[in-house]
Amino acid sequence: MTDKVNLLDYDRKSLELYFTEMGDKSFRAQQVLKWIYHQGAVDFESMTNLSKPLRAILEQNTCITPPEIISEQKSEDGTRKWLIQIDGGNSVETVFIPENDRGTLCISSQVGCPLECKFCSTGQQGFNRNLSTSEIIGQVWAANKALGYFENDKRIITNIVFMGMGEPLLNYDNVLKAINLLTDDLGFGLARRRVTVSTSGIIPEIDRLKEDTNVSLAISLHASNNELRNDIVPINRSYPMRDLLAACKRFTEARDNEPITIEYVMLKNVNDSLQDAHDLVDCLRDIPAKVNLIPFNTFPGTNYTCSEIKTINAFRDVLVKSNIITITRKTRGDDIDAACGQLVGKVMAKAERHQKNRVELN
Repeated sequence: MTDKVNLLDYDRKSLELYFTEMGDKSFRAQQVLKWIYHQGAVDFESMTNLSKPLRAILEQNTCITPPEIISEQKSEDGTRKWLIQIDGGNSVETVFIPENDRGTLCISSQVGCPLECKFCSTGQQGFNRNLSTSEIIGQVWAANKALGYFENDKRIITNIVFMGMGEPLLNYDNVLKAINLLTDDLGFGLARRRVTVSTSGIIPEIDRLKEDTNVSLAISLHASNNELRNDIVPINRSYPMRDLLAACKRFTEARDNEPITIEYVMLKNVNDSLQDAHDLVDCLRDIPAKVNLIPFNTFPGTNYTCSEIKTINAFRDVLVKSNIITITRKTRGDDIDAACGQLVGKVMAKAERHQKNRVELN
């Protein structure tokens, strides 16, 4: 007997295909999507505009199974962090950041991260696997349920950022399906500019992204020269800064010069000098961009410290005087380890998992 397929793995196009291949009408997909993403339904009996025979077929062959929130932490500033169970040995973290004019959900795309950026706690935890589409969009579904969206029909999550655990563009196909559901009116119906994909610089997929969807792009740059970036963002050895910046320019040109976001974590005596600031200006001279300066958030075992506030301000002033829109990101949720670079979840690295399986088999 085959396992049931999880309908959270399907965007509109793939769900329409599923229904036509089973001999039904494609518009059934629209009905089911509304039940899942507008009403929060996870059982087929509640889908009263579907025939009883169809509901029985769906019950037999499919399921609607979002991942489970297994714990929640609340920060003094209102930030909420959820630990979400993915499988028996792994979990990911998802963070909700409320503000006066928006509610931002930071979601994960992988269990752990393979990129090993030196200043990121997630990157030090190892890597297990990509998340499925259902596990990505399921984080948004679960967060909406926890916040009361389905009961009150009041939008609380207004923005989605792929800035949680993992490198989204190394899980391209599943992330793209999740984006489709986030921006589809039959899904969560978010405007494209309210969905941001953050990448450390996977150039081929940046070029794909500009063709496949209109969501916003953020680049985790964190250095203003190639040598330093090779050290602190190792993926730069495969996709050097010069080539990455060229890809950024292509991306903005395809979007009528709509700015991208440059993320730059401030590391004391590493990348925070005035010369670094001037070099960053040179890097961005031909690229429409806005810069987020991110105060480094510490974690156990790190050798890095955050730049002093006067240093961050001086760095910012160099960029602003060069007409680059620059803000210093306010640290949120650091008292519950929910700030940028602090997400760890529970990652059983592949080698550890295989060893555990051998022990259990013996």
